Amino acid sequence: MEENENKERDREEIFSRAVRAGKRTYFFDVKATIGEEHYLTITESKRRFNNEQGKFIYEKHKLFLYKEDFEKFHNGLNDAFEFIRTGKAPARPEPETELTEPDLNPDLKIAHTSLEFEDLTSETDKV
Repeated sequence: MEENENKERDREEIFSRAVRAGKRTYFFDVKATIGEEHYLTITESKRRFNNEQGKFIYEKHKLFLYKEDFEKFHNGLNDAFEFIRTGKAPARPEPETELTEPDLNPDLKIAHTSLEFEDLTSETDKV
């Protein structure tokens, strides 16, 4: 399993664009699945000083976006941008929600845990 994860991570980018924005850099990388379907990874990289190690580290947060979700993602992002520009929510119907496991079985209880982005990074991501 770990070998497959490393292969996916090491996949060569088909297209890449870096956007520097203050202390952060955003990477937009187009990659391909084994079946040659394109997908997008959006990575935020932020340089921070680690007091414990006494050196600078790079925190990375990654988002994978697959082709079948492009239009919904694009619409949501444009709506958010429009709201920030104008202060008014764009008129768009609410998205339909899909049934999830708890919806199918109302007696099923799921515990929720509060996480911060910092909790999601591993030491290997901080290179």
